[in-house]
Amino acid sequence: MANQPVIVIAGLACETSGFSPARTLAPAFHPRRDTEIIEKYPFIQLGTPLGDAAEWRGALIGHALPGGIVARTAFEELVEDILFRLMDICKSTTVHGLWFDIHGAMCVEDLDDAEAELLRRIRCVIGSHVIVSASMDLHGNVSQELAHQIDLITCYRMAPHEDAMDTKERACRNLVNLLAGGSSPARPLKAWVPIPILLPGEQTSTRLQPAKGLYALVPEVESIAGVLDAAIWVGYAWADEPRNHAVVMVTGWEADVVTAGARKLATHFWDSREDFHFVAPTGSLTECIDTALQSTSRPFFISDSGDNPTAGGAGDVTWSLSKVLSRPEFQHDSGPRVIYASIPGPEAVESIVRAGVGATVTVTAGAQVDDTHEGPVTMTGRIHAIKKGDRNAVTETVVQVGSVSVILTELRKPYHLEKDFTELNLEPRSADIVIVKIGYLEPELFNMAADWMLALTPGGVDQDLPRLGHQRIHRPMWPFDRTFSEAPDLTPRFIPPSNEPFTTHSV
Repeated sequence: MANQPVIVIAGLACETSGFSPARTLAPAFHPRRDTEIIEKYPFIQLGTPLGDAAEWRGALIGHALPGGIVARTAFEELVEDILFRLMDICKSTTVHGLWFDIHGAMCVEDLDDAEAELLRRIRCVIGSHVIVSASMDLHGNVSQELAHQIDLITCYRMAPHEDAMDTKERACRNLVNLLAGGSSPARPLKAWVPIPILLPGEQTSTRLQPAKGLYALVPEVESIAGVLDAAIWVGYAWADEPRNHAVVMVTGWEADVVTAGARKLATHFWDSREDFHFVAPTGSLTECIDTALQSTSRPFFISDSGDNPTAGGAGDVTWSLSKVLSRPEFQHDSGPRVIYASIPGPEAVESIVRAGVGATVTVTAGAQVDDTHEGPVTMTGRIHAIKKGDRNAVTETVVQVGSVSVILTELRKPYHLEKDFTELNLEPRSADIVIVKIGYLEPELFNMAADWMLALTPGGVDQDLPRLGHQRIHRPMWPFDRTFSEAPDLTPRFIPPSNEPFTTHSV
């Protein structure tokens, strides 16, 4: 319809560890363009309230599996594509809104604050008059510059992120509602509060207190008359930029309630800082395996947390696998049934595919990207399964080494779902021990686990943050610093609208 606002969609998302030697290239983003974007999100398709409320035009979005820093050439290639498509759209119609579909923890070589830079370039094409609504991961980062360029902003309220689609839909709904006010809608107030806390997700899961109670306050603040949205970002712990810290933002129409809401959330977060602990019992890998062997709970899950590919780990650190295969308990077929997920090794997978299911092979895999902790691991075993066509892994295989079912993949892949195992003819519910490169367990695994421990293993997303060697984050920062000479200033700061010069002032 002629009176409908035109909303374009663009964004790049990749949670990237600055402590991993891996690099993320353009194909890893699996870019979607034009109508492919609309097809991805049912809530903006025709026949839905949001789909019928605006004309949605896709430019380009790219969502990469978390990994190492994005190569500058990859960033420039993707951004050029985004800008070209936005220019083409702007030639044919007037653009009123942008849904900025991002994660918020993307690091790019030789570039700080990548999302703010991306939006700055987008604004050069679409103009400052366009209303921008961003949806983000709560493990993202919100700098003052990003907060300035955005008009509406929201993030997940659950970790694990079971509300990801709800959050994206909320960002679009807020945008549509604002644009319904006419061709030049008023822009909401934005109260921004930086908090000197930087914690890993494994200490801030909303399944447990204090994060559960902290995030329960978000909808309470949002429900207050005069507030449009409230959000808390834990921040991303495995990168080293000045923007890496927790943030609270509240947007709305009435200054008093917006600032009061932001102050309430920020104060509660700071006052709870000493209460954040890991979401499961922790220990060294040896301690976790020993506990699992002594336990009668089956299946017993162990998180190989330091190389978690969904937090930015390279996914090919062999340190844990080599320790598992060296355990005498697992070196015979009759030993405890163990599943290890997973290790990439393209040459090993090629040999396995060539040999076929049932054959015995000797292959070497891992440590092609991150060899800082252990070299490649060589194993001999019987081929249990081969599966082709996975979006991430491309080809998946299983080799039975003693009593350990080792999943070897062509490319790295996270294992979050029961079907990830059963499609490889593995039965995790019947296993004694399941070891997964992950941090907190995703919902299906969490519900499946009879017991669980978090192994504090090495890698690009090491849970022992101080030993990683951050140099550029603001200090003091909890928990890097346990004493503060004075309490942090948690006074909300108003960030000006995106169509005004960048300044900030405390309320």
